[in-house]
Amino acid sequence: MFKPQLVAGLIATLALGAQAADVLDAAISRFVALASYRATVRSVGTGGEGQLIRYGYRKPGWVRMAFVRPHAGAVLVYDPGARKVRLWPFGVGYLLVLTLSPDNALIRGEHGHRVDRSDVGALLANLAALRDRGSAAPLGDAVIGEQQVTGVEVKGAGDANVAGVHRYRVWFARDTLFPARVESYGVDGQAIETVMLEDVERDVAFPDDFFRPER
Repeated sequence: MFKPQLVAGLIATLALGAQAADVLDAAISRFVALASYRATVRSVGTGGEGQLIRYGYRKPGWVRMAFVRPHAGAVLVYDPGARKVRLWPFGVGYLLVLTLSPDNALIRGEHGHRVDRSDVGALLANLAALRDRGSAAPLGDAVIGEQQVTGVEVKGAGDANVAGVHRYRVWFARDTLFPARVESYGVDGQAIETVMLEDVERDVAFPDDFFRPER
Protein backbone atom coordinates (compact mmCIF):
# COMPACT_ATOMS: atom_id res chain seq x y z
CA MET A 1 0.00 0.00 0.00
CA PHE A 2 1.21 3.47 -0.90
CA LYS A 3 2.17 5.40 2.23
CA PRO A 4 2.50 9.11 1.51
CA GLN A 5 4.00 9.76 4.95
CA LEU A 6 6.97 7.55 4.07
CA VAL A 7 7.48 9.41 0.82
CA ALA A 8 7.23 12.73 2.64
CA GLY A 9 9.79 11.54 5.18
CA LEU A 10 12.16 10.45 2.43
CA ILE A 11 11.81 13.77 0.64
CA ALA A 12 12.47 15.63 3.89
CA THR A 13 15.58 13.53 4.56
CA LEU A 14 16.91 14.14 1.06
CA ALA A 15 16.22 17.86 1.42
CA LEU A 16 18.16 18.03 4.70
CA GLY A 17 21.07 16.18 3.13
CA ALA A 18 21.06 18.60 0.20
CA GLN A 19 20.98 21.54 2.60
CA ALA A 20 24.03 20.26 4.49
CA ALA A 21 25.84 19.52 1.22
CA ASP A 22 25.10 23.05 0.05
CA VAL A 23 26.69 24.52 3.19
CA LEU A 24 29.81 22.40 2.74
CA ASP A 25 30.10 23.17 -0.97
CA ALA A 26 29.66 26.88 -0.27
CA ALA A 27 32.35 26.72 2.45
CA ILE A 28 34.73 25.09 -0.03
CA SER A 29 34.00 27.80 -2.62
CA ARG A 30 34.68 30.51 -0.04
CA PHE A 31 38.01 28.92 0.87
CA VAL A 32 39.04 28.59 -2.78
CA ALA A 33 38.55 32.36 -3.11
CA LEU A 34 40.76 33.09 -0.06
CA ALA A 35 44.41 34.05 -0.41
CA SER A 36 45.34 33.69 3.25
CA TYR A 37 44.06 33.56 6.81
CA ARG A 38 45.17 33.84 10.41
CA ALA A 39 43.55 32.25 13.47
CA THR A 40 44.05 31.17 17.05
CA VAL A 41 43.68 27.39 17.12
CA ARG A 42 42.68 25.61 20.32
CA SER A 43 42.52 21.83 20.31
CA VAL A 44 41.85 19.10 22.83
CA GLY A 45 42.59 15.45 22.05
CA THR A 46 41.76 12.21 23.79
CA GLY A 47 44.63 12.69 26.21
CA GLY A 48 42.99 15.83 27.56
CA GLU A 49 46.07 17.97 26.97
CA GLY A 50 45.18 21.03 24.97
CA GLN A 51 47.13 22.96 22.36
CA LEU A 52 47.04 26.69 21.72
CA ILE A 53 48.63 27.84 18.48
CA ARG A 54 48.76 31.14 16.56
CA TYR A 55 48.28 29.88 13.03
CA GLY A 56 48.98 31.64 9.74
CA TYR A 57 48.33 30.31 6.23
CA ARG A 58 48.99 31.69 2.75
CA LYS A 59 48.45 29.97 -0.57
CA PRO A 60 49.83 27.92 -2.19
CA GLY A 61 50.46 26.23 1.17
CA TRP A 62 52.70 28.31 3.44
CA VAL A 63 52.04 27.57 7.11
CA ARG A 64 53.38 29.24 10.23
CA MET A 65 52.59 27.95 13.71
CA ALA A 66 53.64 29.87 16.81
CA PHE A 67 53.09 27.66 19.87
CA VAL A 68 51.66 29.08 23.05
CA ARG A 69 50.87 25.72 24.66
CA PRO A 70 52.67 23.32 24.83
CA HIS A 71 56.26 24.16 23.74
CA ALA A 72 55.74 27.87 24.44
CA GLY A 73 57.77 30.05 22.10
CA ALA A 74 58.46 27.40 19.45
CA VAL A 75 57.83 28.47 15.84
CA LEU A 76 57.34 26.18 12.87
CA VAL A 77 57.16 27.20 9.20
CA TYR A 78 56.27 24.95 6.28
CA ASP A 79 57.60 25.89 2.84
CA PRO A 80 55.41 24.27 0.13
CA GLY A 81 58.03 24.87 -2.57
CA ALA A 82 60.84 23.09 -0.75
CA ARG A 83 58.39 20.74 1.03
CA LYS A 84 60.41 21.27 4.18
CA VAL A 85 59.67 22.48 7.68
CA ARG A 86 61.85 24.96 9.54
CA LEU A 87 61.54 24.62 13.32
CA TRP A 88 62.81 27.09 15.90
CA PRO A 89 62.36 25.08 19.15
CA PHE A 90 63.09 28.05 21.40
CA GLY A 91 61.74 30.80 19.15
CA VAL A 92 62.86 32.83 16.16
CA GLY A 93 66.18 34.54 16.85
CA TYR A 94 67.78 31.60 18.64
CA LEU A 95 70.63 29.83 16.89
CA LEU A 96 69.06 26.37 16.98
CA VAL A 97 67.01 25.83 13.81
CA LEU A 98 65.99 22.42 12.49
CA THR A 99 65.05 21.55 8.92
CA LEU A 100 62.68 18.59 8.80
CA SER A 101 60.41 16.64 6.51
CA PRO A 102 56.70 17.25 7.22
CA ASP A 103 56.28 13.55 8.05
CA ASN A 104 59.00 13.64 10.72
CA ALA A 105 57.69 12.10 13.96
CA LEU A 106 59.08 15.05 15.94
CA ILE A 107 56.47 17.38 14.44
CA ARG A 108 53.58 14.99 13.81
CA GLY A 109 50.51 15.67 15.94
CA GLU A 110 48.99 13.37 18.56
CA HIS A 111 46.79 11.75 15.91
CA GLY A 112 49.34 11.79 13.12
CA HIS A 113 48.43 15.25 11.84
CA ARG A 114 50.96 16.74 9.41
CA VAL A 115 51.76 20.43 9.13
CA ASP A 116 51.40 20.27 5.33
CA ARG A 117 47.83 18.98 5.79
CA SER A 118 46.88 21.21 8.72
CA ASP A 119 45.03 24.05 6.98
CA VAL A 120 41.30 24.58 6.58
CA GLY A 121 41.48 23.60 2.91
CA ALA A 122 42.72 20.13 3.91
CA LEU A 123 39.90 19.84 6.45
CA LEU A 124 37.29 20.77 3.84
CA ALA A 125 38.76 18.25 1.40
CA ASN A 126 38.47 15.54 4.07
CA LEU A 127 34.87 16.52 4.75
CA ALA A 128 33.98 16.33 1.07
CA ALA A 129 35.74 12.96 0.68
CA LEU A 130 33.92 11.50 3.70
CA ARG A 131 30.58 12.88 2.50
CA ASP A 132 31.15 11.16 -0.86
CA ARG A 133 31.55 7.89 1.05
CA GLY A 134 28.60 8.51 3.34
CA SER A 135 26.20 11.35 4.05
CA ALA A 136 25.84 14.89 5.35
CA ALA A 137 23.12 16.26 7.61
CA PRO A 138 22.46 19.70 9.10
CA LEU A 139 22.90 20.28 12.83
CA GLY A 140 21.03 23.56 12.81
CA ASP A 141 22.03 27.05 13.88
CA ALA A 142 23.77 27.86 17.15
CA VAL A 143 25.96 30.44 18.87
CA ILE A 144 29.61 29.81 19.78
CA GLY A 145 30.89 32.61 21.96
CA GLU A 146 29.28 35.58 20.27
CA GLN A 147 29.44 34.05 16.80
CA GLN A 148 26.40 32.85 14.86
CA VAL A 149 27.16 29.45 13.38
CA THR A 150 25.48 26.69 11.41
CA GLY A 151 26.40 23.04 11.89
CA VAL A 152 26.89 20.08 9.57
CA GLU A 153 27.50 16.44 10.45
CA VAL A 154 29.37 14.30 7.92
CA LYS A 155 29.46 10.56 8.48
CA GLY A 156 30.95 7.70 6.50
CA ALA A 157 28.75 4.77 5.48
CA GLY A 158 29.56 1.55 7.31
CA ASP A 159 33.14 1.77 8.54
CA ALA A 160 34.20 4.31 5.92
CA ASN A 161 36.68 6.88 7.20
CA VAL A 162 39.10 9.51 5.97
CA ALA A 163 42.43 9.77 7.78
CA GLY A 164 40.94 7.71 10.60
CA VAL A 165 37.88 9.95 11.03
CA HIS A 166 34.49 8.29 10.60
CA ARG A 167 32.33 11.26 11.64
CA TYR A 168 32.76 15.02 11.75
CA ARG A 169 30.56 17.60 13.45
CA VAL A 170 31.50 21.03 12.09
CA TRP A 171 30.09 24.47 12.84
CA PHE A 172 30.69 27.20 10.26
CA ALA A 173 30.45 30.94 10.88
CA ARG A 174 27.21 31.97 9.20
CA ASP A 175 28.63 35.13 7.66
CA THR A 176 31.87 33.71 6.22
CA LEU A 177 31.30 29.91 6.28
CA PHE A 178 34.75 29.58 7.85
CA PRO A 179 34.97 26.67 10.33
CA ALA A 180 34.61 27.75 13.96
CA ARG A 181 34.50 24.36 15.72
CA VAL A 182 35.36 20.87 14.49
CA GLU A 183 34.71 17.61 16.34
CA SER A 184 36.05 14.34 14.98
CA TYR A 185 35.13 10.76 15.92
CA GLY A 186 36.51 7.33 15.07
CA VAL A 187 34.71 4.26 13.73
CA ASP A 188 34.22 3.14 17.35
CA GLY A 189 32.26 6.32 18.08
CA GLN A 190 34.91 7.67 20.43
CA ALA A 191 35.90 11.32 20.21
CA ILE A 192 39.28 11.94 18.58
CA GLU A 193 39.72 15.69 18.83
CA THR A 194 37.88 18.99 19.20
CA VAL A 195 39.34 22.05 17.48
CA MET A 196 38.24 25.67 17.88
CA LEU A 197 39.28 28.40 15.44
CA GLU A 198 39.07 31.84 17.03
CA ASP A 199 39.99 35.43 16.14
CA VAL A 200 39.90 34.51 12.46
CA GLU A 201 41.20 37.06 9.95
CA ARG A 202 40.75 36.36 6.26
CA ASP A 203 42.87 37.57 3.32
CA VAL A 204 45.62 38.80 5.60
CA ALA A 205 48.45 40.83 4.03
CA PHE A 206 51.32 39.12 5.85
CA PRO A 207 54.68 40.93 5.94
CA ASP A 208 57.39 39.57 3.63
CA ASP A 209 59.33 37.92 6.44
CA PHE A 210 56.35 36.26 8.15
CA PHE A 211 56.94 32.91 6.49
CA ARG A 212 60.70 33.47 6.09
CA PRO A 213 61.66 34.85 9.51
CA GLU A 214 65.33 33.90 9.09
CA ARG A 215 65.78 36.37 6.22
